[in-house]
Order: sequence, then structure tokens, then C-alpha cells
Amino acid sequence: MIAAEPLIEGTAQGPVLRFTDPISFWGGVDPATGRVTDPQHHAHGQNIAGTVLVLAATRGSSSSSAVMLELMRGKNAPAALILAEVDAILALGVVVAREMGYGAIPVLRLPVDEHAKLTTGRAITIAMDGAIGFG
Repeated sequence: MIAAEPLIEGTAQGPVLRFTDPISFWGGVDPATGRVTDPQHHAHGQNIAGTVLVLAATRGSSSSSAVMLELMRGKNAPAALILAEVDAILALGVVVAREMGYGAIPVLRLPVDEHAKLTTGRAITIAMDGAIGFG
């Protein structure tokens, strides 16, 4: 088990998709499909839908919240977000989606030095208190 700090509480499960490079959701992720569209990003072409997306960092755009809202509206969002640093703009998209009835996903903060334990493809579960379990 790994203890993460819940920023937005919730439960989830799914395969990890860990990004070591920063990404901007605005222009970097297609909100209609969940595919990474940034051709410079190491995960170009991968789909974030249904994954537990682990982000070492984001590249800011105030429009990231709108992209997250659209991902959630279209059921193309990750099952959960695990961030090394709080990204209030990205989390705002999750909050607005919840308020609009598009569902909710947990958002956790976990220091980047703990991210290596979350390898891409590994199945994990997230408990309401932010505990991350394996298997």
C-alpha cells in the first residue's frame, strides 16, 4: 500500500499510465477520444481513458479544466489522477464535471519520488482515504 493525499476523494481502479514528461491537456490530449495528441510527448498516441493517470508534472494552460470537463462528459477521462504537485486548474475540471452530473474521479497528490512504484500497466485500486493498493 502507498498512502497518497486525496485532493478530491473517491474510489477507482484501473491500469496505471505514468507520464514522466509534463503534458498540457490543452492541445496535448484530444477531449473527444482521450488520446495523447502532442507529437513531442513520449505517450503520443496512447489513450488515457479508464487509466489511473500518474503525472509527474503538467504544463499549464488555464484551459486544462475545460479539457478535463469534456473528457469526463464524453466518458474519456482517466479513472483517477495522481499528481506530484497540486494542479488546481486540472482539478477544477473534475469538480465542475461532478457538479454538472458527469461523474467524479479521485485526484490524489503523491510525491514524484513515489511515482516509480506505479509502473505503466500495473493494476491498482484507490480507496476513499487515498490508499493505493496493488492487484
